[in-house]
Amino acid sequence: MVDSAAAPSFLDTQLFRDVFDASPIGIVVETLEGQPLFVNPAFCAMLGFSEAELSNKHCVDFSPTEYAEKDWALFQQLRAGSINHYQLEKQYFRKDGSLVWGNLSVSLLDSRPSPLVIAMVEDITAKKTAEEARFRHTAIVESSKDAIISKNLEAHITSWNAGAERMFGYTEAEIVGQPITILIPPQSHAEENEILARLRAGNRIEHYETKRVTKSGIVLDVSLTISAIKDTTGNVVGFSKIVHDISERKRAENALLTLNSSLEAQTAALQSREELLKIFVKNVPVGVAMLDREMRYLQVSDRWCADYSVNSSEVLGRSHYEVFPEVPPRWREAHRRVLAGETLRDDEDRWDRGDRTTWVRWELLPWKTAAGAIGGILIFAEDITPRKQMEQAVSDMSRKLIQSQEQERARIGRDLHDDINQRLALLGIELEQLQSDPSEIQKRVRELRQQVGELSNDVQALSHELHASKLDYLGALGGIRSWCKEFGERQRMEITFTSDVVNGVPTEIRLTLFRILQEALHNAVKHSGVKRIAVQLSEQSRQIRLTISDGGKGFDVDTARRGKGLGLASMEERARLVNGAIAIHSKPMGGTNIHVSIPLPLEQQRAAG
Repeated sequence: MVDSAAAPSFLDTQLFRDVFDASPIGIVVETLEGQPLFVNPAFCAMLGFSEAELSNKHCVDFSPTEYAEKDWALFQQLRAGSINHYQLEKQYFRKDGSLVWGNLSVSLLDSRPSPLVIAMVEDITAKKTAEEARFRHTAIVESSKDAIISKNLEAHITSWNAGAERMFGYTEAEIVGQPITILIPPQSHAEENEILARLRAGNRIEHYETKRVTKSGIVLDVSLTISAIKDTTGNVVGFSKIVHDISERKRAENALLTLNSSLEAQTAALQSREELLKIFVKNVPVGVAMLDREMRYLQVSDRWCADYSVNSSEVLGRSHYEVFPEVPPRWREAHRRVLAGETLRDDEDRWDRGDRTTWVRWELLPWKTAAGAIGGILIFAEDITPRKQMEQAVSDMSRKLIQSQEQERARIGRDLHDDINQRLALLGIELEQLQSDPSEIQKRVRELRQQVGELSNDVQALSHELHASKLDYLGALGGIRSWCKEFGERQRMEITFTSDVVNGVPTEIRLTLFRILQEALHNAVKHSGVKRIAVQLSEQSRQIRLTISDGGKGFDVDTARRGKGLGLASMEERARLVNGAIAIHSKPMGGTNIHVSIPLPLEQQRAAG
């Protein structure tokens, strides 16, 4: 801590200590040179340093170079008077050498004879970690070969990934909004009702083997894993489905089983029977191994070699347990049972292989000699590790909307902490100063009254963001127009709003548009650097369309998706849930244009037509 004689007098007031020591977020008071004068307990706890240790550091010493440079550049603008406030997400060093994420909000205290800087830091490490995990999961879903489909409670398709397009032949534009039965063979339509009944009863469906039909009429053998999507109150609002094409596997398994049965019925010589099985096993397009009674390899398929990173020339003649010494005891017991005549299978089995875990779907069955004796076993094994990873990703993705709602609440909370709370603290300090210098009361009371009025207006605006009541009273057109006006006034920017919508907009659609607009405008204020934004709401081709445009700094959309583009994912997910689509066009220094289109319900389209 600095010498009390050098610190401003208000640092020693009880009011200051009460407000700042009780704050749940970190607070630092600095000179215009960036030297800390005071740090509160929350900031010390966040970084693991003592108050004295932090007070002896310069503000740029808190963070890695890239963040320190950004922070210092903004600090220089603050000190020069070109800005009086800035926000920045950055990393901070902890005493143990680890890094934490903080949301930094810095303001200039320029009402004093010797201006100071107040910095407030909220620990957002958990939020950033969750963001990174969600983007990893998003990448898994988008790159998946399996179809990942969401449907609502009425069994209409609400989302459709690239894997689904490849598997079934429908584009996203063609299929979203269609009933899920479009993918089910007519003779199996009753199956969908049974599935929905099981899901609504709270059951999860895993690896359910059935048939589905493509756009061109091809019937596929598939394996389904289906789970419920729930809102923040625990109510089921839809279902997510992973569809894995097992047609090739089923054909190969059936062919091999048929061959094995056929050979058992024949009286051919032992050598020719084994050779025929070996030839078939070698060329079958699934993971299969043929072993004798001593569990020595007689033949393996190319797929088996690829899945388990072995070469057939290296394993033939060797013991299965020598090739895979980490085979668990339960599998050894299964081998003994199959050699005694049983047929066993497991659709999902975890295999811990030293430094990694593999998930396997397997089936074991005996093969017989010409004399009818069991000559060994056939192992069908499919590495389903990517599918398990994807199931976890889909589970997380199904909670995306819920998380985005929580993030909206967190953003409101940060606004309360970083803005409202900070301004209340500064107001308290100014009132304390007036107590020590009553001659300033008449001069300052009007300014303080104005500050209180602004605080009241901003708190009211935050409450409107939590509950869009104006949409209820004014409808989509009037509510969005009114909010744009209020938001522009608060942010001191011009928002031009135009609309040609004449028909009413359903509640779900207007709330979706409103939340997307909120996210887009908050992003523009934070990143674009512009003072003018154009918002257009229109009704075209039986769709409601929202366009948000600015001529600001722009950004690289792909980079944003990989990094901090959580807001983009949230907007896209909101649009998907009402069968809509969103296109985001932007490039560095090229401005940003966001286009949202949502189809009107069929009954409203008919009424309009």
